[in-house]
Amino acid sequence: MNSLFNSLGPMFQLMGAPPQGEPGGSAFMSFLPLIAIIGIFYFLIIRPQSKKQKETQKMLAALRKGDKVITIGGIHGVIQSIRENTVILRVDENTKLEFNRSAITNVTVNTRDEKDNESEDDKEE
Repeated sequence: MNSLFNSLGPMFQLMGAPPQGEPGGSAFMSFLPLIAIIGIFYFLIIRPQSKKQKETQKMLAALRKGDKVITIGGIHGVIQSIRENTVILRVDENTKLEFNRSAITNVTVNTRDEKDNESEDDKEE
């Protein structure tokens, strides 16, 4: 068995194995896969999430009285009044519920959009 390993020794030398004691490559090349993974995570996960968060903050800041909204729990209502951190929704004729602003997930109809549509209809007539 030792003769087998002794005969393979010169073959490994011909294959170009790096001499012992010297590094096989540069430090940059060893960190390149890590840098690529971080870049992929940034463009596929972090950037879209921060963009979505900015859009949500913009939507919550633009809430107005009369907007029709949907909450996290799926409750549909019309904004009756707005406070600093809370919103009071009218969900039925005599039913009002108070929610945190962050509980609103979607604005289905803006009062400004309705007014714009009404003014455009008036112009056409």
